[in-house]
Amino acid sequence: MVYRFGLIGPEPSVQKMLSVAQEQFSDCQWLPFPYVHVQESKALIENHHQEVNGWLFSGPIPYHYAREFLGSDANIVYCKPTGASLYKALLQLAMERKELTTNISIDMIDSEDLDFKESFLEAGIPTEAMYMKMFNGPMYDNPDVLVQFHLDLWKQGKTNAALTCMNLVYSMLRDAGMPAYRIQMTKLDIRQALRVMREQAKSSYFKEMQIGVEIIEIDQFDQLAEKTLTRYHLQHLELKAKQQLLQLCEKIDGTLMDIGNGRYQIFSSRGAIEREIGALRDTVHAVSLEADVPVAVGIGFGSTAFSAENNARRALQHAKEKEERGIVIIQQDGVIIESVGEEDELAYAYRSHDKELLDKLNQGNVSIKTFKKITALVHRMGWEEFTTSDLSSQLSMTQRNAQRIMMSLCELGLAEVGGEELQAVRGRPRKLYRLIQS
Repeated sequence: MVYRFGLIGPEPSVQKMLSVAQEQFSDCQWLPFPYVHVQESKALIENHHQEVNGWLFSGPIPYHYAREFLGSDANIVYCKPTGASLYKALLQLAMERKELTTNISIDMIDSEDLDFKESFLEAGIPTEAMYMKMFNGPMYDNPDVLVQFHLDLWKQGKTNAALTCMNLVYSMLRDAGMPAYRIQMTKLDIRQALRVMREQAKSSYFKEMQIGVEIIEIDQFDQLAEKTLTRYHLQHLELKAKQQLLQLCEKIDGTLMDIGNGRYQIFSSRGAIEREIGALRDTVHAVSLEADVPVAVGIGFGSTAFSAENNARRALQHAKEKEERGIVIIQQDGVIIESVGEEDELAYAYRSHDKELLDKLNQGNVSIKTFKKITALVHRMGWEEFTTSDLSSQLSMTQRNAQRIMMSLCELGLAEVGGEELQAVRGRPRKLYRLIQS
């Protein structure tokens, strides 16, 4: 497969990235998308994101635009300047002036402040005579503020030159006659970023090409058969269910199998299934309304049909344990995702290679799945402390079971009681628990 990647940044940066990319990775296609003003990058991303397998950005602002538009899982990489970029700019300054001066003004992005200060310290370069201005996204919309910052210091005789992260600021300072130098990515920075993006594209491709299996089961199908008024009613119900599932198959390029007794199986690819989770939810809802009973769905992903189907069967069992049934996914790496596509979606691992943790949980008769599920819930809800009522309501378990689990975790040193909460009505105060981070 030939991967296509987009390169976004000012013209000089894009040409530099393109030169390194074509020299280093000739097996990929590199599409340049230069801009004059950074605001143009938003339209470039929105108009061309379906043409590429990933994006490389020369600056952080278009990178953040892409994260907002494409999501955090998208293959997007920002070629962040390193200490080498800073040293290169200082060396250019020293060579042009025939001396090393620290009477300079520097603008830098907030997120890179610490990195640059560490670079100065490591090189033993004093920063007392330097003037630094940190900026964030909004400053990109008004580069005149940065230009004025540098020019004022230079005209007052406080600085001899300026170092800037922005190409537009660099050009404006040069046009004004001020010695200015650009802090920009080196070829080494670009090569490293290109490798990361290329490997992420490969990983994403193989992940998307994994086999996916969906098992859809109409609940209480045997009882439906007994309650049906005519022998044709159940057949009509099955025909309608098949029709709706076939429409889903068309969307995910899948193959439908009628296993019998109200259970159906669809084979497709992981990528297609993940893209059409919304369509699956709509289909399940329609079948459930038609049959007037809950419908459970287990989805499994794997590198082979056997492993994907095995994961789907286990996912179906998890779905049937929930009163409302719903959709559950088990991935190849053992991660379980419950309430897929819902606001309360919860992902957790049911595997662990931590022998000490497994031994502790075994002593307390608590499964690794339950512990990981509680940990994921606490993280998702942002709880610092919680009650057993919180757990029981969110995880569909009895309060007595939640109390037993939390008592065991406290005895094992995996949780602790942080306080008590008075109830609105009469009764004993409820204990507030917190998990102990290992």
